[in-house]
Amino acid sequence: MMTLAEADALADRAHAGQVDKIGVPYVAHVRAVAAGLAPLGPELAMAGLLHDVVEDTEWTADGLRAAGVPERVVRLVLAVTAEPGCPYEEKIRRVARDPDAALVKIADNAHNSRADRAAALTPEQRERLAAKYRAARRVLWAAADPERVATILRIVNPDLLPELTAP
Repeated sequence: MMTLAEADALADRAHAGQVDKIGVPYVAHVRAVAAGLAPLGPELAMAGLLHDVVEDTEWTADGLRAAGVPERVVRLVLAVTAEPGCPYEEKIRRVARDPDAALVKIADNAHNSRADRAAALTPEQRERLAAKYRAARRVLWAAADPERVATILRIVNPDLLPELTAP
């Protein structure tokens, strides 16, 4: 069975040469997501590292299994992977049906919502993505244990904590 360090190495290889919307090596994003999930267990952290490999690289679920990724992690990766033709809002509702998948997507959303990352975007992109991520949080946070959500936010994006506790 794959270790967390091996999953990190797989994510590093899989995302080699990729950069995010602000030009940062993509592996930094998946590592930030995994860091937020680490207190919740190694399989969730592993899912954080690998959450975009099926969607954004040549890796497949079968390839992950063959590499030794635990089946639970593969299922979580697939749960947060976009399906062709499926609108984002529908994807979020699908993810929210699995509390652990919701936690992976919450960590992803929290990192994507960081002010320091948004600052590198155009005002139009910033506004559009902020609204998209805010709407997703309402659905995702309702699907997960608030204490687990708070654990993730304290690590990944503490600026979102007041939103979590707002009435």
